[in-house]
Amino acid sequence: MRIVVYGAGSLGSLLGGLLQTGGHDVVLVGRDPHVTTVRSDGLRVETPDGTETVHPDATTDGADLTAELALVTVKAFDTDTAAADLATGTFDAVCSLQNGMGNEATLAAEVDCPVYAGTVTYGAILHKAGRVECTGVGEVVVGSPEGGAGPVDDLLERALVGGNLAAAVVDDMPRRLWEKLAVNAGINTVTALTRSENGALLDGTASGLARDAARETARVARGHDVSLSNREAVAAVESVAETTAANTSSMLQDVESGRRTEVDAITGYVVDRAGEIRDADVAVPVCETTTRLLRAWEEARGLR
Repeated sequence: MRIVVYGAGSLGSLLGGLLQTGGHDVVLVGRDPHVTTVRSDGLRVETPDGTETVHPDATTDGADLTAELALVTVKAFDTDTAAADLATGTFDAVCSLQNGMGNEATLAAEVDCPVYAGTVTYGAILHKAGRVECTGVGEVVVGSPEGGAGPVDDLLERALVGGNLAAAVVDDMPRRLWEKLAVNAGINTVTALTRSENGALLDGTASGLARDAARETARVARGHDVSLSNREAVAAVESVAETTAANTSSMLQDVESGRRTEVDAITGYVVDRAGEIRDADVAVPVCETTTRLLRAWEEARGLR
């Protein structure tokens, strides 16, 4: 199967490399010098099981591509660009594997095919052009953003479950997306602002902030008819913080590198959706404060 991975950063390169080893014909869409290195020397994929160099196609131009499936792994603020490029191509399905929420709607407004949502718990680091490491074997879970069966579930099953990934196609994607949002709201924004590793959220003041952000996210989810309890949201944050205690969150990596963050699609999304709940008073003070602080940090550096 031909699969386009739009966004050949750490995660996109890892997934594309693993899918290539699984027998698929992969096209990576990314930036130089990574793309040029992959085209000339291949992509070195390092996993706990060993190292393999694969040779997927690679390009810096995501327009006018044709494939059965496109996986989108760009930052949330680049989704508009991805959607515009993918709209010029031909696909049987497009699947967002991005952080935050709202990406699927942006893609669906442009592309002429079913759009799926997904969550990923694989860890990845792009050490240098042409070399990606799997820092933790996780799972790829995909499904219809509205829940229930999707129109081309069998295609996603063949592409991912049969493509050398730990993967599953599920029918409860809305709940999974909100739970992932609670984790990102609790971990990414708090670690970015406190400049701490994920393990710092297991106790102390930062822990309380992370748990409060998760509870706020769960309340907003329930306000939009998604069943996610406060206890479940907090437990998800605690589980991820414990299993990734020594890790630096993606948002903290962005802050440390002086890059724009995905705050708009994480706590910013929670704040926006809280404002849509008309029949209840849903306060989200932690999410609102972290959003304003991170946006102010970006504005001060000309990043937004």
